[in-house]
Amino acid sequence: MVFFIRYFFYFFILFSIPVYGKSVIEITDDDFIIGDSDAPITIIEYASLSCHHCADFHINTLPKIIEEFVDTGKVKIVFRDFPFNYPALLGSMVLRCVPNEFRYQYTDALYQLQSKWIVREKEQINKELYKIMQSGGMSKEQFNQCIENEEVENLILQGIIIAQNEYKIKSTPSFIINGTLLEGNKPIKDFRQIIDKILSEQ
Repeated sequence: MVFFIRYFFYFFILFSIPVYGKSVIEITDDDFIIGDSDAPITIIEYASLSCHHCADFHINTLPKIIEEFVDTGKVKIVFRDFPFNYPALLGSMVLRCVPNEFRYQYTDALYQLQSKWIVREKEQINKELYKIMQSGGMSKEQFNQCIENEEVENLILQGIIIAQNEYKIKSTPSFIINGTLLEGNKPIKDFRQIIDKILSEQ
């Protein structure tokens, strides 16, 4: 249990530190994005890899959004980490080591196999998470470097603070669609309604 205590203590300390000079809607080089960079609509998703609602969204709803709106150039999606626990944080850190052209597929795999690696024991988390990443060619040395990278860990946790400070995000999945917050695992019809409304006003 020591690693869980360490994580939540660190989490508490970080949340007590104000972050200035950066807005949630600002897209940076650290962001993972799919879609046309010039798309008129930007959906920023905050999700935790351990969240069942996030898994449901990624497995059942996101492919429809990609087919209808991303592939047609209307929407780009920015994926951001909002880990709620230690396993999710490790998963987010490992994904940062995956080349962008494969990151979506790895993210999908982590959601699909969520029950395998989201467990309580640290040793088991590492073992199962590594199995998934190893299947794509990641070495044990690369894996260990990823999960021990404090710079990446701090970057992820600072991103959480920014999201909370500006948009009061407290649950996942949460979406910011052209600056407007949409909370919860919404069905495709809710996204269609919002997207169509924005497009009709342009």
